[in-house]
Amino acid sequence: MKTGWAIALPALLLSSGLVAQAHAETYYVDANRGDDRSSGTSESQPWRTLAHLGDFPFQPGDRILLAAGSVWKEPLTIKRSGKAGSPITIAATGEGPRPRIETGGVSSYAIGVIDADHVTVEGLEVTNNAPMPASRIGVLVSAENRGVTRGIRISDIYVHDVRGTNDRKDNGGIVFRATGTHRATRFQDLTIERNILWRVDRSGIAGISDRVSLPSWFPSRKVVIRDNYLEDIGGDGIVPRGTDGALIEHNIVRYAGSRAPGYNAGIWQWSTDNSLIQLNEAAFTRTRYDGQGFDSDFNSRRTTFLYNYSHDNAGGFLLICSPQRDGRDNLGNRGTVARFNVSRNDGTRIFQLSGNVSDVLIEKNVIHVGKAMDIQMVVATQWDGWAHKVRFVGNSFKVAGTARYGRESGRNGPDYLIQAGFAPARSIRFKRNSYLGSHVDLPSDGLGRPSIAYEEPASDWQVPAFDPARPDGFSDFLVRHRAWMLAMLQRELGTPVLLQQPRRHSIFEARR
Repeated sequence: MKTGWAIALPALLLSSGLVAQAHAETYYVDANRGDDRSSGTSESQPWRTLAHLGDFPFQPGDRILLAAGSVWKEPLTIKRSGKAGSPITIAATGEGPRPRIETGGVSSYAIGVIDADHVTVEGLEVTNNAPMPASRIGVLVSAENRGVTRGIRISDIYVHDVRGTNDRKDNGGIVFRATGTHRATRFQDLTIERNILWRVDRSGIAGISDRVSLPSWFPSRKVVIRDNYLEDIGGDGIVPRGTDGALIEHNIVRYAGSRAPGYNAGIWQWSTDNSLIQLNEAAFTRTRYDGQGFDSDFNSRRTTFLYNYSHDNAGGFLLICSPQRDGRDNLGNRGTVARFNVSRNDGTRIFQLSGNVSDVLIEKNVIHVGKAMDIQMVVATQWDGWAHKVRFVGNSFKVAGTARYGRESGRNGPDYLIQAGFAPARSIRFKRNSYLGSHVDLPSDGLGRPSIAYEEPASDWQVPAFDPARPDGFSDFLVRHRAWMLAMLQRELGTPVLLQQPRRHSIFEARR
């Protein structure tokens, strides 16, 4: 009898799985020739409106296909959940322009995945424009008071012309938001990849979490932000918040900080652990209030910047910052590593150490400073405290203009006045770095060395271009851009490029 059950139970489970899969349905929506009174289950009997989808009892494995050439002036909202291996999928079907959702003045978001698990959205076009700015989002993934939300994938969405407000950071192109006043909430296995974001305010891709302080720490895990293109962003480009082990890989952020007041940067994280930021390009950030291509920020531990390319950013290459720790909301910034990155023609401040940052390693990066540029190569600045225990090891500083080193002695708007020496910052160490060209107030490992003039040799710096007004060539661009990045990095670093995976969460590294 036991043997019979042992054989029958797996067969029963397999049979049930097949039945569940067989009942997965495909639904069609066509704005031009659909009718909400139709069955929706065939291309010849499509539904018409997106509102019809809101309360429909979709099941795991169901597909919702939006007809090419359709345009809706209403939001798409998904509140039903799939299951692991059987997501609910929203995608495009047919030949012609992408299905387009325009919600300016109608809804705060164009696409909303609200309190749902295992949902995939792909292949659509969205705008959220109106005459006056307001809090607006292109794609919103939101979970509230529901514990762990799993298996969300936002892919191949063309997001443009989102006229959000530049007065707040929690609106813009794609926002993932986990909040819960009654029940701690986070994302698990959230992927945002291969999307185009163009002309959006204020943030490009932004994470929101209310569980980021020590007593309430509940970070999202397995967050992947990869292969996205962002251009003409009002404020910050990519900013995960409240995550552990996030991977931010091969994204291209150009012209961030284009309109928003205050402090903005290209790619950075806020209140995270074990973030891996690798193989990204950040360029042409326009502001000097911060304005760096990359930033390791508030209340974060063990952030790694690896194999990135930063160029032509008004504020510089890398900011590492956090105010004084308070034992509750902010542990400071600890353990940032910047290794094997290339910076070229970044302005103002190449490395800025601001506030309570410690245990920092900046190693084997290559920095090019252009002719006639006068920049601060390493500057320590005050933010409710000063940096300590920072090592610069084996970096190549190639300066055709002028590079300066020191600490803040005053401010002039977005710019810092500096003087020689790093005190009251403590234990700022330099070892085996290479200094070519004109350097003022050299660190200890450069003292006594002969001044070697430097002129940048001719090299291939023509990074592949992309026109977001023509999204059809995006896949080819990503292939060309990745290949160019890998070739350039190997040339500049003189070593093969070996990408990494994020560190796994360890109970021995719990916040305390």
